[in-house]
Amino acid sequence: MTSTQPTSLTSPVLQAKKSLAGARVVVVGLGASGEAAARLSRAKGADVLVTDVRPRQAIERVAAQLESEGIVLAVGGHEGVDLVGADLVVVSPGVPNQPFLRDAERRGARIVSELELASWYVDAELIAVGGTNGKSTTTELAAALARVSGKPVFAGGNLGTPLAQAVLENDPGVAQGGVAVVEVSSFQVERIAGFRPRASVLLNVTADHLDRYPSFEAYAAAKGNAFRAQTDGDVAVVPHGDPLSARLASLGGGRLELVDGPAPAASIGLVGDQIVDHVRNVQISLGDLRLEGRHNVTNLCAAWAAVAAVGVDPRLFPPAIRAFRGLPHRTTLVAEIDGVRYFDDSKGTNVGAAVTALDGLSLGDGARAVLIAGGRDKGGTYAPLVESLARRGRALVVLGEAAPEIMRAARAGLPSSFVVLRASSMEEAVERAARLAIAGDAVLLSPACSSFDMFRDYKHRGDVFVAAVRARLPGGSS
Repeated sequence: MTSTQPTSLTSPVLQAKKSLAGARVVVVGLGASGEAAARLSRAKGADVLVTDVRPRQAIERVAAQLESEGIVLAVGGHEGVDLVGADLVVVSPGVPNQPFLRDAERRGARIVSELELASWYVDAELIAVGGTNGKSTTTELAAALARVSGKPVFAGGNLGTPLAQAVLENDPGVAQGGVAVVEVSSFQVERIAGFRPRASVLLNVTADHLDRYPSFEAYAAAKGNAFRAQTDGDVAVVPHGDPLSARLASLGGGRLELVDGPAPAASIGLVGDQIVDHVRNVQISLGDLRLEGRHNVTNLCAAWAAVAAVGVDPRLFPPAIRAFRGLPHRTTLVAEIDGVRYFDDSKGTNVGAAVTALDGLSLGDGARAVLIAGGRDKGGTYAPLVESLARRGRALVVLGEAAPEIMRAARAGLPSSFVVLRASSMEEAVERAARLAIAGDAVLLSPACSSFDMFRDYKHRGDVFVAAVRARLPGGSS
């Protein structure tokens, strides 16, 4: 079995699902999801052991709390932990498919993800939102649309609160009568079997996480796992004109619904300046969508279809759409200074996301974008980003570990007159970008890389960018 294939339900414990009383459960990895899985398993009556590679002093607070709840810890590595003898092994999404896990599976260990475990105790209408890019915005959009029904709504998963924590805390959004909107990453759906969303969304699949997966095909296959347990009463939502996402959606038995395309092929799409639900005869003006970028039309259409699939009346959606302002660090307008708009898309942590942000900017005649990119490389090619810069860019400012590689790609694919500069800090990058931009242009931070070379995370990177931009405002404030 590879990391991209769902596990099988062969164990009596797994077949019974909710009956963990007396079961021996091993949780691998003590991140937020692992902690939630351990505590949930213990609450359901299991004898739980958690193993983590970090030393005790690095996790002392959480370790002491778990031990006070009767959970055993094995820290500093996984050596000596009996995975095969456990009734169930739960792997945190941050733990890659390492040799010790593959060996345990070959010897009969029953391994699932935190998402799979948590889903056994979810009685709400379940919506899964996946994709390389756009899934956080779409998750929050779907949650906003679902709330108009008056039902309790949970929004989390890869975004925010782990699903296992919501179950443990008896969140009404995961109970009967609620709607649970769960952002799912490829890591989370590597080992699932019974995870069955009523509506499963796949927004796109572009190269990402090739530092973890052996190939793009393996990464894409993991994304497809979110559809496998669906039956003919479920809905699989993918964008019109995306054959890869449609093929992955067909791995399950859900009804395929295409969105963001022309009728009759797509159920929802853009007609002139109106977003029209052709099936349910509802529409809203494009101007009422307060999000930057053409890609957000796709995100809205997908969220709309998914929430309608769980029984919420789309006629209630327009006020929620008008009120939705998006998430921080996702093509967010920070300021306009001397006619130049500055956008924070620090969440653009892969090439596909950066291309989407760059291509989606609203630029007037003659206006171009100055892109700030770079960070820690994640594998793959920067060629699509260079092609987008050729179409829409005025200049490129790079920083971080990946700067030399991005510069090489840019110089190989762009005219010699195209300006490519390197900066040693985010503040310097903003200063250089501001000098290169002219009135009407946009300065866009969309790094196409992870943040961990220079920053704690993408939020920290975005915050530093925002502070550097706002320091350029009159008076140095927002």
